Amino acid sequence: MRVSRVQAEENRQTVINAASRLFREHGFDGIGLKDLMAGAGMTQGAFYKQFESKEDLAAQAARRALEDAFGRWSAAATSRPDNPLSAVVDIYLSEAHCAERSIGCPVVALGADAARHGPDVRASFEAGIKEYLTLLGGWLGGADHVEADGKAMAVLSTMVGAVLLARAVNDKAMSKQFLQAAAASVTAQPAPARPDPKPDN
Repeated sequence: MRVSRVQAEENRQTVINAASRLFREHGFDGIGLKDLMAGAGMTQGAFYKQFESKEDLAAQAARRALEDAFGRWSAAATSRPDNPLSAVVDIYLSEAHCAERSIGCPVVALGADAARHGPDVRASFEAGIKEYLTLLGGWLGGADHVEADGKAMAVLSTMVGAVLLARAVNDKAMSKQFLQAAAASVTAQPAPARPDPKPDN
């Protein structure tokens, strides 16, 4: 029975969504096509009708995972417009995020894997990381764009590194300390200075 174009696209999106979770849980090379497709409720034979290769799926799944993560950051920031950075820190540097591998930050879960993959996978990560940095730069501010970009990169590096280290150790107390130390460092960043009001003529 032939599948309609609409159904074929729905199936494709289902596979991308499932892969974005499964790759974060197992790594790009830690799960085969058969299990990936089974996770999407499909057979392996359907894969090659939808994707050029596993690398193609990895690039698209990474993009989807980063879009989802950016959406969570944006929602957190919107919930606390007075202090969006603290709102994001609260969810990102939390024990819950540390435990949620399959729906957590793909930069933490797959960053090392991405470095060993081709340009398409790295391009997906680069685009997502730039979105993270744009948000952070806007919240941190600075005298100029170079200063804001530098602050944003330092903060993102601190946050990603803290979750990575917190997941890497068995000691739960140490894991929590990594998250807390990073949160204290990031939230200590000075708020962007507001321009002085212009005097009335």
